[in-house]
Amino acid sequence: MPDALQFPIIDLSFPDRFSIANLIRQGCVDHGFFYLVNHGVDEELISKVFEQSSNFFSLPIEEKMKLVRKNHRGYTALYAEKLDTTLTTEGDSKESFYIGPLADDLNQWPLEEDLPSWRSTMETYHQKLLSAVTKLLSLIALSLKLEEDFFEKVGALIEPLAFIRLLHYPDLNSSSEEIFGASAHSDYGMVTLLVTDGVPGLQICREKSKQPQVWEDVPSMSGAFIVNIGDMMERWTNGLFRLHSLQILAKTVLWNVWKAVALSLVHQDSHP
Repeated sequence: MPDALQFPIIDLSFPDRFSIANLIRQGCVDHGFFYLVNHGVDEELISKVFEQSSNFFSLPIEEKMKLVRKNHRGYTALYAEKLDTTLTTEGDSKESFYIGPLADDLNQWPLEEDLPSWRSTMETYHQKLLSAVTKLLSLIALSLKLEEDFFEKVGALIEPLAFIRLLHYPDLNSSSEEIFGASAHSDYGMVTLLVTDGVPGLQICREKSKQPQVWEDVPSMSGAFIVNIGDMMERWTNGLFRLHSLQILAKTVLWNVWKAVALSLVHQDSHP
C-alpha cells in the first residue's frame, strides 16, 4: 500500500512573497507538487461547480453526446481516452468535459433550459482560476530567481490556453483488478490546479525508470488546490522542477469530479 505524501502548503495571500517562493521551489524540486490555499476561489463557487458537474454527468448519454468534443472543447465519453497506450485494457474509466479560453467562442455549452446557470457558473470559475494562476506564476518566477513579471514579459499571459477539465470517475463494481480512471501520464502545460471531492485515487510515481514502479498516494486537503507542474515547466527549467508520472486508481472512486486548469504558453490557434 503506497504511503501518503506530504507537500508544502503555499498561501497565496502570505505577505512574505520570497519565503513563499522558496517553498514553491522546494515543492517543485522535490516532488513537482504543492498545495495552494487562500487562492481567491470561494468554497461556495467550488461547491456550485461540483453540483453543476454532477448535473451534467447525470444526463442521459445521448444528451451528453450532443456536445461531443471538437476543437478540444466539450464532452468525452467513458473509455474514449487511454492516457497510457502501453496498457492492454480498455480506455480509462472516466468521462470528461473540456472548457477552453472564454474569448475564442469555441466552447460548447448545455442549453440554459436544460441546465440553468451551468454556463455562467463555469465561466465565473474559469475567470477565478485564471486569476489565481496568474498570481501563482509571479511567485513561480520569483522561485526561479527571475523578476515577478517574467511570464507576462515573455507573453505567457497573452491569450493563454487555460483549460478547465471536469472529470467524472463513475462507481465501479468491486474487483481485484486495478482499473484506472486516468492511466499513467504527465500533464502537458505549465501548471495544473486540481480540486477533488475528497475521494482518494490520485497517485504519483517519483522514479519512472525504476522497476517495479512505486506509486504513492496524493491526499486531498480541504480548501486547497493540488498543484503540479507540467512538461513545459520542467523543460523551461532544464529539469530543475521535477515532473512525475500521475495516475488515478478508479476502483475506489465513486462520484469523484476533478476540476483542473492547465495554463500553457501556446498560441490560441495551436493544439494543447
